[in-house]
Amino acid sequence: MDTPHYSSDIAFTPAVKDLQARKGSRRAYAKMEANGSWAIAITPELEAFIGEQRSVFLATVNSDGQPYIQHRGGPPGFLRVLDARTLGFVDFAGNRQYISSGNLTENPKAHLFLIDYRRRKRVKIWGQARMTEATDALLAQLMPEGYEARPEQVMLFTVNAWDANCPQHIPPRFEAEEVLAALKEKDQRIAALQDELAQLRGRMENKGSE
Repeated sequence: MDTPHYSSDIAFTPAVKDLQARKGSRRAYAKMEANGSWAIAITPELEAFIGEQRSVFLATVNSDGQPYIQHRGGPPGFLRVLDARTLGFVDFAGNRQYISSGNLTENPKAHLFLIDYRRRKRVKIWGQARMTEATDALLAQLMPEGYEARPEQVMLFTVNAWDANCPQHIPPRFEAEEVLAALKEKDQRIAALQDELAQLRGRMENKGSE
């Protein structure tokens, strides 16, 4: 009898499942598998989450098994959904080390890690990636409008499975403009209250002089 294949098997190898069994979490994950396991298609909820992110971590591995993690960032929406199984982003010119690009020529397996500190949410995406030429057609789809960066190539990522983690141990952090907007709103409220207080004092002083 063949062993059932689940999308989460991309991460839950036999060694991982053995550890889960020994440490007491295998039963819960087996139930998750029986209920459908991890999603393999990009849902509207995931697409909305991706569209708000300013950064992503890309993990690749070379032919010797040496892992490498690279940060990529841009304005919200720089990482875009092209279809239900494909993501893409423009790879801007940088320090020209080409470690991720070189790794992908040897091993196309890759991983994307997205974390939203404000909402305390993280998403893990397994798949295969490739770097390709930044053609006019791809740049029309993927280049953030008005963003001052030089496109060098394009990364296309085929999604094989994804999972969203719980918020445990994620410290809440906010973007600078969000903090500035909150401070501006606070200052406006303080000014309004000070104005109300000044008017109230004025009315009280007028009553006292009658």
